[in-house]
Amino acid sequence: MVKVYIDGQEGTTGLKILERFKGRNDIELLKIDEDKRKDVNERKKFINASDFTFLCLPDAAAREAVALADSDHVRIIDASTAHRTNPDWAYGFPELSPEHREKIRASKRVANPGCYASGFISLVYPLVKAGLIPADFPVFAYATSGYSGAGKKAIAAYESENKKPQELLSPRQYALNMNHKHLPEMQLISGLSCKPMFNPIVDNYYSGMVVSVPLQPKLTGISCTPEQVREALYENYKDAKLIE
Repeated sequence: MVKVYIDGQEGTTGLKILERFKGRNDIELLKIDEDKRKDVNERKKFINASDFTFLCLPDAAAREAVALADSDHVRIIDASTAHRTNPDWAYGFPELSPEHREKIRASKRVANPGCYASGFISLVYPLVKAGLIPADFPVFAYATSGYSGAGKKAIAAYESENKKPQELLSPRQYALNMNHKHLPEMQLISGLSCKPMFNPIVDNYYSGMVVSVPLQPKLTGISCTPEQVREALYENYKDAKLIE
């Protein structure tokens, strides 16, 4: 039976993983005592006793947790942004290419992709790979998502039974300083030479996301047609079971 430990199991991501594992009889979930969740020695014991450890922690805490792993068999899957651009870690998007799948299969360290980043990279990576857009193309991306990924405080604000502030009732732009935490992986994994212009919007619904990347050939000088875009996406994902 596979032993799984979730470091940070009381957070939003940790609780969601626990929900996914509910009812599984092929997994033994290692549960740390509530009063020892922040005990370094106790966490180290659980991490090294597991076959798989999921890190559902802030970036700094995720880096500290990785340093606790001294067993040569434990595989770590990190849900934070801490290791997504680290070349020693596999980027956990197996559908992107055979190379990504193989690195994930062989690696003891896998960085889970960001949500916006998954949408963006799934569109841009195949087009850069196929040569339809150059690496230095001025990529723009627009995205709208629900509030479930905004953290506990934001979720509580959106779901409060009290009267909500007016700004929570309609779509809100944010990260206007162009320092969104997903930008480094969006650039690196897609193969772009500069970070894209990214306009994320959060709206008053729980979950679900749309990511759009307009190409505008006449304005930007590239020469790709809708048919070429579709063909590039089809060729890249034709063997990927989870992508339509």
